[in-house]
Amino acid sequence: MPDLERTIVAKWEIPKQHLWQIKEGLAHHVVEHAKQLAQKYPEALPDAAHLFVVSDSTKEKPNVLLVQKTLRAPFQFDIVFLSQSAKRHKEPIGADDAKDLSGKALTGLLKSASDSFDNRFEKQFGLAAKGFKDDEIAFAQSLLGNMVGGLGYFHGTQIVDRALEDLEEDFVADFPTNEEEDEEDDYFGGAGKGEGSGKPQPNPKEEGPFSLFTAVPSRPFFPRGFLWDEGFHHLLIGAWDNDLSLDIISHWASLIDEKGWVAREQILGEEARSKVPKEFQTQYPHFANPPTLVLAVNKYIERLRFMRKHPELKMQEITDIDGMTSTSDVNLLSSAHLVDETLAKSYLDRVYEKFRKQYLWFRRTQWGNIEDHGRDPKGGEGYRWRGRTDQHTLTSGLDDYPRASPPHEGELHVDLISWVAFYARTLRAVAEELGKEADVKEYLKHEKNLLTSLDDLHWDKKSKSYCDVSVDNAGESYHLVHKGYLSLMPFVLGLLPADHPHLGAILDMMYDEKELWSPYGLASLSKSDEFYGTRENYWRGPVWININYLALASLHKNYVSAPGPHQAKAQKIYKELRGNIIKNVYKEYKRTGYVWEQYSSEDGEGKRSHPFTGWTALVTLIMAEKY
Repeated sequence: MPDLERTIVAKWEIPKQHLWQIKEGLAHHVVEHAKQLAQKYPEALPDAAHLFVVSDSTKEKPNVLLVQKTLRAPFQFDIVFLSQSAKRHKEPIGADDAKDLSGKALTGLLKSASDSFDNRFEKQFGLAAKGFKDDEIAFAQSLLGNMVGGLGYFHGTQIVDRALEDLEEDFVADFPTNEEEDEEDDYFGGAGKGEGSGKPQPNPKEEGPFSLFTAVPSRPFFPRGFLWDEGFHHLLIGAWDNDLSLDIISHWASLIDEKGWVAREQILGEEARSKVPKEFQTQYPHFANPPTLVLAVNKYIERLRFMRKHPELKMQEITDIDGMTSTSDVNLLSSAHLVDETLAKSYLDRVYEKFRKQYLWFRRTQWGNIEDHGRDPKGGEGYRWRGRTDQHTLTSGLDDYPRASPPHEGELHVDLISWVAFYARTLRAVAEELGKEADVKEYLKHEKNLLTSLDDLHWDKKSKSYCDVSVDNAGESYHLVHKGYLSLMPFVLGLLPADHPHLGAILDMMYDEKELWSPYGLASLSKSDEFYGTRENYWRGPVWININYLALASLHKNYVSAPGPHQAKAQKIYKELRGNIIKNVYKEYKRTGYVWEQYSSEDGEGKRSHPFTGWTALVTLIMAEKY
């Protein structure tokens, strides 16, 4: 029998490319050991404590250590890992160093860190001052903690198919998809169509390696970077730690290539690919995704300008920095790019050209057919998501939201033109900070034309809603009416002024129980729509917190305080919607222990992936009213 009194250490040297499989390897080791024991003791196994004991091993250069201790309950102990590289001096790590980070000393440090977090959290979000109870504040803290705790560094190759990258846009537009083709086959030959079909053939290749520091939507289910999600993540991360957010945004910006494209899913390396079905691993350089990172960039500009208008706050931050007493003081690291104008300008200058390339890439590759089918938009702007299938537009982020069926090369998408307009507005603000007058004029012109085309092309007078546009059998343009999040995109992105003629109709649609209103948040698709709750029911009814956050933010910033005929209604909707979202997400958290990817618009139950402390964690900002 092994000596269970002593600590056993097993050492292995595993090739670096297989380190991510260590958990699977250990499980295999345990199973094999169990088989050996079963053969050795066919009649009766010895005491369970003796069953699974690793063997001591001595590798010269191990990169995996497994420490096994056998203890009788109740027990407690601390594990202290001290790296020599963590020491600023050259003295060897000793027992005294371990004592400083274990036992009562560690308990004291943890208590101090916890108190510091609580104080900083209240300073940043003010939930106690707003009257929230302790358990509600703990809930909000857990959302922030999980969001920041989910930050990861990813490295590896990605699979990219560039077969269509250099083709003329007119050629690409000639190949819409059909219902049988999946996204991988978009614009390609499809199943059973080989050489000679007139279409380019798939040619996926590994590229890289690339590196990315990013948040993730869900550590268990989506442990990788998503362009669609990441901008929402940084609305919360940036509110907590401005400079941490900027660092991560710069990592994403560095991945934007010379043509302006960045993969919408960052599936870097074999470990990341092991979590993704093979049919979704390949990325295409003509496929887009909502450019939500500009939400975070825009918010940074707002924080920067707010600090500039309130020098007393800026001086307080500088005083805090100068008064640092230890490296645990985060003021210097979290707000340097807010209090130092030189750092701010340097950062914006560094990322500006990358985001400008992406903006121009959108204008070039996602351009729509605005001249045919009886169209003559005064603004001369129109856009179409590439990567469509009959039932999905994964590139839009609103995967199964109803679109034209079958897809048509002449369709135009209201959410995409809204994102491009918001992108132009954000880059104009950055260009103003950098003194790029020519660029400012360019963006102003683009924005004016985009907003004109938005109303001219996408507003449907009959349904009183913003809609996609498609082409009928007679070749004429028509509005495809599916009221829901698509209809709200110009509103939630703040593109409509308080005196806009369509604002009243949008507020009416939001507050109508037969349309989008529910006691649990705004539904993604109108309850009166024929597709409500059908098929996958992903973006066809459930409540999503990211869009509800944008709706609340737009109400709060643009309409609640703006005098006009719709102010009272905007105030009423804001108050009730905010209360409904907070109440339901918290209720489900208490009931299940999780926050969820989406919530039912019928009964409020959490649905799909959980824990989902990606954009659902925006509830913390909704509670704090930090938009």
